[in-house]
Amino acid sequence: MKKIVSVIFAVCALAASSQVKPGVEVLRDNGFEQLQGKRVGLITNPTGADNNLVSTIDILAAAPGVKLVALFSPEHGVRGDVHAGDKVAASVDKATGVPVHSIYGKTRKPTPAMLRDVDVLIYDIQDNGCRSFTFISTMGKAMEACAEQGKKFMVLDRPNPISGNKVEGNLVEDSCISFVSQFPIPYLYGLTPGELATYLVGEGLVGKGKTLDLEVIPMEGYTRDMDFRATGMPWVLPSPHMPVPETCLYYPASGILGELYQISIGVGYTEPFKLFCASWIDAEDLSAKLNARNIPGVRFRPIHIKPFYSTGKGENLAGVELYVTDVDKAPLSLIQFYIMDQLAADYPREGRLFDKATPERKNMFDKVVGSKNIRRLFSKRYKVADIEDYWNKDNDSFRRKSAKYYLYR
Repeated sequence: MKKIVSVIFAVCALAASSQVKPGVEVLRDNGFEQLQGKRVGLITNPTGADNNLVSTIDILAAAPGVKLVALFSPEHGVRGDVHAGDKVAASVDKATGVPVHSIYGKTRKPTPAMLRDVDVLIYDIQDNGCRSFTFISTMGKAMEACAEQGKKFMVLDRPNPISGNKVEGNLVEDSCISFVSQFPIPYLYGLTPGELATYLVGEGLVGKGKTLDLEVIPMEGYTRDMDFRATGMPWVLPSPHMPVPETCLYYPASGILGELYQISIGVGYTEPFKLFCASWIDAEDLSAKLNARNIPGVRFRPIHIKPFYSTGKGENLAGVELYVTDVDKAPLSLIQFYIMDQLAADYPREGRLFDKATPERKNMFDKVVGSKNIRRLFSKRYKVADIEDYWNKDNDSFRRKSAKYYLYR
């Protein structure tokens, strides 16, 4: 009995500490008015939950006047039981008996057959605020399908965990459109999922000219200057390598470099996306030189690791651990290029990371970057100065264009 009381108390404490109500709670609090008498499909994963950690799946399955008829699984599965990158199979959700359609495998866009019995397709996933995370591509593909099939699309909104003010990186160019860069937006795009959906519709980027019936259920209590901690909401891992909200700051700082598989970025150790390590690096020397560069809003410390899996598994590696001290000032996505700049200067043989990368990995690097020009420009001298202007050339124009779609101030 004491254990049950403790669990109830802990759950209530979570809800009480939350300043922000996600879209699913706003929808529930208005009695699911928009869904009455509707057959509902739901795209979600474990992050789709209220502030008491009750899954959106279970909330909608029990909602009066609502019939949950289908679940749609993105990367990692609707219940989070699929490893990163693994294909998701069609199945049945054990808890509700609702069929689960895979949209992360051979099919990445809901088919007419999948949507046949659906009146409203809902999206409820916590994103990490970075373009290369696949969930926003899943959302966009689902929006396209709904526009083509005349189905309503609804977003239950959630925070941008970095904040709604951080915009970095060039717009994706046509030659690099892929599932990690599905739409012409910056690498850090400074929008919530609901705002991004509204932007995609408003700018004619989904639906191939067909009208989409889009509705966003906004959060309550959210302002765009909030990072995730400021919301008071409980953090649920959107993927296995996103253990805490702060990881969302480090993913854009190292994830592009990680695509080369030449040095460890902490994936496979206890600090995913926070490290830059290799067997040939002098940790103390690299840390001192990077700190001497006075990159705004960041500091480095030397670190020695032995990864449990992934790049450098079982090897003794050395390098630096990254600390973001001022998010507003830090050029998050350029940090990995400063690292490559320094490594190429100090280690002409090992540190020119493109030289040993396979064509496949270089191609993936380009797709994540959203341009072939960044690698072309940078690989000539390995200098940040050669790409900085190109990388940031679209930031101001995107801010101006996207501002009219803001749902929060």
